Amino acid sequence: MLHPSYTDLMAVVNSEVEQGEAPVVNSRYSIVLATARRARQIITERRANEDKYAESDETKPLSVAVDELYNGDIRILSDEEEAQMEEELTAIYKAEAEAQNVELEFTEESETADNETADNETAEESVEE
Repeated sequence: MLHPSYTDLMAVVNSEVEQGEAPVVNSRYSIVLATARRARQIITERRANEDKYAESDETKPLSVAVDELYNGDIRILSDEEEAQMEEELTAIYKAEAEAQNVELEFTEESETADNETADNETAEESVEE
């Protein structure tokens, strides 16, 4: 049996909800989905950083996810909060992509200018000879 129990997890997750508002989680199913999703994220992170983790030292991803949820290190977002977060992240990614394109265009322009300057210098040297 996992400790803390699902009822303890539900109480912690719903503790931030004000009186009269709908609770974030209503069932064990919601807790299971949230911890499973986080466990999958942990597995993906560990695979990406394979060299940093030793197999014998690892705590199981589900145990880590349950502990993070219970300690308040992660939160379960409502559908509205999740949609808003995705919109914000999309806007950030677009802004970063645009900034990189501007930077690439500037770099290409400066390389073109450098090449033209070098061509002009070469032409001037040819004329002098």
